[in-house]
Formats: sequence, C-alpha cells, structure tokens
Amino acid sequence: MFRIGDDLVALVTDTACDLPDEVLQQYDIRLVSLRIATSTGEYRDRREISQDELYRVLEKEIPKTSLPLPEDITELYAQLASEGCTRVLHMSLSGNLSGSYNLTRMLAEETEGIRVDVVDTLTLSCGLGLLVVDAAECLSRGMPVEDVITRIHKLRSGQLGTFVIRTLEFLRKGGRIGLVEGVVGSLLQIKPVIFVNDNGIYQTLVKGRGMKKAVDAMCEEFIRRYGGRRVRMAVVHGQAPEEAGELMERFRGKMEIAYSLIAPVSPALAIHTGPGLLGVIMQDA
Repeated sequence: MFRIGDDLVALVTDTACDLPDEVLQQYDIRLVSLRIATSTGEYRDRREISQDELYRVLEKEIPKTSLPLPEDITELYAQLASEGCTRVLHMSLSGNLSGSYNLTRMLAEETEGIRVDVVDTLTLSCGLGLLVVDAAECLSRGMPVEDVITRIHKLRSGQLGTFVIRTLEFLRKGGRIGLVEGVVGSLLQIKPVIFVNDNGIYQTLVKGRGMKKAVDAMCEEFIRRYGGRRVRMAVVHGQAPEEAGELMERFRGKMEIAYSLIAPVSPALAIHTGPGLLGVIMQDA
C-alpha cells in the first residue's frame, strides 16, 4: 500500500490486467478474479484455473465468463481495511466489455469505513496493466489519488492496444465481437488487426492477408504513431511465448522503450480470443 498524506492507499485491479505475478507483488497490487464456468465447474480466473488449463478446456468447449463474486470484492475491501487502508483506487477493465465496472462501482458506494474510487479504464489486458503500473509508480511518489486518476485518463486517451487472432470464432461466440467487421475471407485469409477504441469496444484498425501480414500491419501502425517518442509497451500472447518474444524484438532499436513486458493473456480473456493471439499495447512514457 501507499502512504499519501493521512491516507494509506491500496491499488486494486482485476485479473483482466494480465500483469505477471512478480509485477503485482512488486507494487503490492491487489487482484480481483473474474470467473470462468465450464462443464466441470466454476473457477476463479488465474487463481483456480491457469492459462494452460484453459487452453485444454478450449479443445472441448468454449466456457462462459462471468463477473467477480460480489463477496470477493467486499471481502478484499474488508481485508484492506483490517490492514489499515483508508482509501482504495480500483482500476477496472472496460465497462463496455464487462459488467465488472458497474458491479464494483455499486459495491464501492455501499462500502463503509473506507473510501473507494473506481475507474473505468476503457481497456483491458496489458492496456489496463500498463495504466495500473503507472498508477502504482505515481502513488509510490506520493501523488494524490485525484491527480493519479486524471493522469490515467490522459494516458488512456493516447494509448493504443491491438491484437491479431487466428480466428474470430471465439469473439463471436463470446458476444465480444464489438465493431469488428465479420471478415469472412476464409479463402483469402483476411485478418483484422483489432484495437480497443476510445469507448472501450473492439474495432478493426487495419487488415492483413494472413497472420504474418496482419502482424506486420500492426507493427507498422505503432511505428507510424509512436516513432520518435519514449513509450511504455507490452506484448501479450495466447500460448505463443516465442512469437511474443520475437514481436518485442522487432520494436527494439526502432522505438525508445522506457518500460516493457511480455505476458500471456489471462484465462478469462483467452476464452474470447483462443490460442495464437499476438497483441501490442503502447502508450507515452
């Protein structure tokens, strides 16, 4: 937690942030789990089901995702209060992709004895994760929570988060297709580079014929937008660590990278994207 004036402030986010455990521990970031329902039971994202276990499930069925258990959130707040916390900054994935933000906001309003500020980041995965890390660094320097929230909104407005997936099947079946056009093109293998727009909804940015050209188009878009600027960036993947490492290397030497990380997408997000996903998120440093 962070001492800001008279307050002891905790930073909370959800498992859709895709931050590695070591980063969560480094900044004492607390995590709320989304839920995954399969034919064999219901599991807390990242706590009771791993990425590899989820991909094995996907070979047989497409599970459902659901909101965190309300008691998981209220119990976390109670635990934080018992540790002396007086204020919570809770950064949520996009409210237009999940009901988690609205649930958290309602529970925050009912919480007594501790102030909770809930922020809809209008993004997810390491788009959310990079914002959370920035917030942690600001809080560690003693920046007031209100100023941190203002900064997060500004950073988000200049952030670009994109990904390429091998099939739109999982997005369609999960109801997360958003504004992505139904690029049928199976014979031509036209693949959209999907981004999270300013409203926190999936939309097509550019297209490429085949996975490789789509990834090339994605990289070119980042170099065009952020070339010559100091950036923070993340590469995310769906059971494709080698490809993710190669993707990160493409940017080294071409970009001034102040902070970077590579992370697998959480099980709750992998349900909607399937194996093979490659994504890049970038924002000003």
